[in-house]
Amino acid sequence: MCCLFGCLGGLLARGVLVLMYLNGYLERAYENALWPFLGFLFLPLSTIFYAWTINSHGAVDGLYTVGLTLAVLADLGVFASSRDSD
Repeated sequence: MCCLFGCLGGLLARGVLVLMYLNGYLERAYENALWPFLGFLFLPLSTIFYAWTINSHGAVDGLYTVGLTLAVLADLGVFASSRDSD
């Protein structure tokens, strides 16, 4: 059951990224399609937070930097927990 929640969590973030791409939200935040694609593969939460910050605030500064750092740590935590689940 725990594995099911982990899979759903990983798919949910990537599903949100697909919806953001289809609505043109990622195109306004990124200049080319390489960074959202890499974010889709490796750091989906960080990609979502960065796109949201750029579209709503215009720059990553102040508390938005703290939020982006937490998103990166959450993404790295998913990698660490998936590696230790043997």
